[in-house]
Amino acid sequence: MSRVRDGRRAVVIGGGIAGLSAAWSLSKAGWQVVVFEADDRWGGKITSSSFGGLTGIDAGADAFLARVPEARALAVELGMGDDLIAPATGAALVVRRGRLHPIPEGLVLGVPAGLGGLARSRLISWPGKLRASADVVLPRRDHGDSLGRLISGRFGREIADYLVDPLVGSINAGTIDELSLEASTPQIAPIAQRSRSLLLGLRQGTKSAPGGPVFLTPHGGMASLVDRLVGALVAAGVTMHSGCPITSLRPAASDRWLVDDEMVDGVVLATPAGPSAALIRPHASEVADQLADIAYAGVVMVTALVPRSELAAIGAVSGYLVPKPEQGQVTAVSFSSRKWPHWWATDHEVMRVSLGHTGNPRPMTMSDDEIRATVSREVGGHLGLQRDMKVAEFRITRWENAFPQYRPGHPGRVLELDRQLELTMPGIVLAGAAYRGIGIPACIRDGVRAAHLLSERVGNAPE
Repeated sequence: MSRVRDGRRAVVIGGGIAGLSAAWSLSKAGWQVVVFEADDRWGGKITSSSFGGLTGIDAGADAFLARVPEARALAVELGMGDDLIAPATGAALVVRRGRLHPIPEGLVLGVPAGLGGLARSRLISWPGKLRASADVVLPRRDHGDSLGRLISGRFGREIADYLVDPLVGSINAGTIDELSLEASTPQIAPIAQRSRSLLLGLRQGTKSAPGGPVFLTPHGGMASLVDRLVGALVAAGVTMHSGCPITSLRPAASDRWLVDDEMVDGVVLATPAGPSAALIRPHASEVADQLADIAYAGVVMVTALVPRSELAAIGAVSGYLVPKPEQGQVTAVSFSSRKWPHWWATDHEVMRVSLGHTGNPRPMTMSDDEIRATVSREVGGHLGLQRDMKVAEFRITRWENAFPQYRPGHPGRVLELDRQLELTMPGIVLAGAAYRGIGIPACIRDGVRAAHLLSERVGNAPE
């Protein structure tokens, strides 16, 4: 049950994983908490459903990083530790000149931490390899907060285009030339700051890297984590309202706030930047303008059930990436049944195909028939089938404005945004993917951070 100590009330607006995590942290600290979600379901971009005769097939994120603690710790806290599964394979491929090539060994987010794997790879040309090796002798240079400038300057354009951008760009639905180094690759940013050679700095860092799986997922799909968390919130006495958008947020007497008709001591705004800006604008227009300036990208996720014979030439790999110089509409393909053994279907395999990014919004406007034809044609070409790929079943999910774009300078802008919000609306705290990381662990961490921050300003520090 909820351990309410002094009757302080909070509203969390937004029922994605960040908002739910904020509500969980506040509830454990003794707050009375009400959560509002505009959609009719919980979880935001986390959703799983039946497909191809299988249950728990994700249409959004299908795993979380295991080597950062927040998501794994939450799963264990909710009694799901024994349900977590690691991928059967992590090997992946990259398309170049119509052929699939293994990703070289010894990379960190596509950035070389050694030259041996790169030298043996047929993905990168010999001029590209020689240019990449120059990193170890080049002098230190200031590349600012641009990931693209850093990688191109240290390793050359080929490494940027065929290794780092396919990996980091696909994670963010963006392009590394327009991504913040600090915000999009926090593992690399401090090494770039302290080491003259990025390669040598990363090599040293990998020696102390933790072992174990890189990714984990619940057996019932990522939505099972959300379902368990919602159940725990209800059991703790948190009031949950889905299908209930908030239309107004305004100050009340004694430093309190009215959220529609709810009088509360504090608010966690865990909606995307645009809806948050709309609620804040009547009281803090400059903060709202900064929120509205955060750009988003949309992607289309296609889940396909494919006859196993179509993938006969593909070995034990988790999927492949399509660099921008090679792209039509498809950006990445996951061989999900090979990646996750519990997705195995008789005579068929489950694939997930991503289309579109910040520089290519066209898939968001394509019809279902166009998307089906494009996926069959482009993936068939990548697989060397000499024809369109046969597909037994399709599921198309359009994620409009799903990926916030961390432009260079993003961390500084977020700090300033938080500072201004504290001055003008001290009982309101922001949380979510738009600010400090788009992955599931990062969103959980940001929800907990928001709960701590609200408690420091109003009272009831979370445990």
